[in-house]
Amino acid sequence: MKILMGTISHETSTFTPVPTTLRSFSERFGELQPDQIIPAFRGANVPTGGFIEAAEAHGFELVPTIFAEAQPSGPVPKRDLDRLLDRMLGLMKTASPADGVLLELHGSMAAQGIDDGEAYILAAVRDLVGPEVPIVAQLDIHSNVSQRMVDLADVLIGRETYPEVDMAARGRECADVMVRIVREGLRPTMALSQIPMFWGLNQVTAHPPMSEAIERLHRLEAEPGVVAASIATCFALADAPHVGASVHVVTDNDPASAQRHADDLAAWIYRRRADWHHHLPSTREALAKAEMLGRYPAVFADKNDNTGGGSPGDSTGMLRAFLDRSLKDACVLYIVDHESALACHRAGAGATVSLRVGGKSTPSQGPPVPVEAVVEAVSDGEFAYNGPMYAGLRGSMGVSARIRVDGVHILLVSVREQPFDTAFSLTLGLDPKKMRYIGLKSAAHFRAGYEEWAGQIQVVSEPGVHSPDAITYQRLGRRVYPLGEK
Repeated sequence: MKILMGTISHETSTFTPVPTTLRSFSERFGELQPDQIIPAFRGANVPTGGFIEAAEAHGFELVPTIFAEAQPSGPVPKRDLDRLLDRMLGLMKTASPADGVLLELHGSMAAQGIDDGEAYILAAVRDLVGPEVPIVAQLDIHSNVSQRMVDLADVLIGRETYPEVDMAARGRECADVMVRIVREGLRPTMALSQIPMFWGLNQVTAHPPMSEAIERLHRLEAEPGVVAASIATCFALADAPHVGASVHVVTDNDPASAQRHADDLAAWIYRRRADWHHHLPSTREALAKAEMLGRYPAVFADKNDNTGGGSPGDSTGMLRAFLDRSLKDACVLYIVDHESALACHRAGAGATVSLRVGGKSTPSQGPPVPVEAVVEAVSDGEFAYNGPMYAGLRGSMGVSARIRVDGVHILLVSVREQPFDTAFSLTLGLDPKKMRYIGLKSAAHFRAGYEEWAGQIQVVSEPGVHSPDAITYQRLGRRVYPLGEK
């Protein structure tokens, strides 16, 4: 049994000024050759790690082609997507014939002139391998699943956790299903039910109400004849006709049952549509609430400047709030500002520097903050993840520095990334667990490494390119909750 494997993954915001280039797809984990992919991801908590685990457990041959994953950012230039796709298809063609194809995709990729990047990729792979070779793809929970994606793939399986700590597990599930198709004669039939709804931030799967949706999903997966079922909460920072939440269900040769199950769960989700949304305060408002609660460390997460959604990572609203309050034992993780980080390197640890921090990408991120700061530490940005997400992998924040303005520590970085855990901060001599106030740029993934020990978590909204009042949809072509609701 020979299975081809490939990854082309990108979460695309059509509202961010951050560009995507061909180089973007190798910045995170490097430009890997096919023979480097399995050693690089064996045992890692990513879908490809799950593919590898299953291949070794089931004893099938896994043939890697490319691993191309870019940080969330703007639409991919079509020529760059075509280069990646041509490379993957060329390697697949060389390795053919094969019994199946495992793909790691995101589920919300868009290229210039292409709204549905995953369907574009799936169509090309289907043309290469033909109608009889099964294609199974692993998707992010924030997927915008289209009917064309469902038509082109045999099985799509989405992640079931947010923060997404089950990446390897879902990859393993995809490969297990592939084994059932090839060796046991499983005949997957997949149905999609799209929901006219954007999901709000009430999608952290460890807490109600989202935990109730996942419990319902698991009951559905236990139904006779159901092979897999997934809830896609959508990636709303894209302006395209198919954007929105959905449910997709795979059954064993029973399309009517698959559609019925998908429609039933989708209807339940839509009836509860108001439950998936809540109001987000400003940092200043959240600080006042946090002091009333009195539980520390207090974590403040700016969801609008989440680099994991494509934001620049240099908005200044949270930083200004921390400085205006003259907080002590406080930190901000991270502000993307290569210019300031480089100035700190030139000055060296121990120096006092005058900087204009953040606010350099676009005016909507807020103006730079002038500071007189002490350079506490500098770094080349290399580190090893120490939390559940990306366990077993290394990362790089590029030229980086830790500066201190009175009681506020600021981590300046050159590479956009969320604080999935505390590993990078520790390389600069900062232990977030010892801070009283922690500000960070993330929507929820930070919880994987912070929630267990945080005294409280306040998700906040600061001005930026992804602020609700900065986004205007032009191409949805249908009514989507909660747009237009009062």
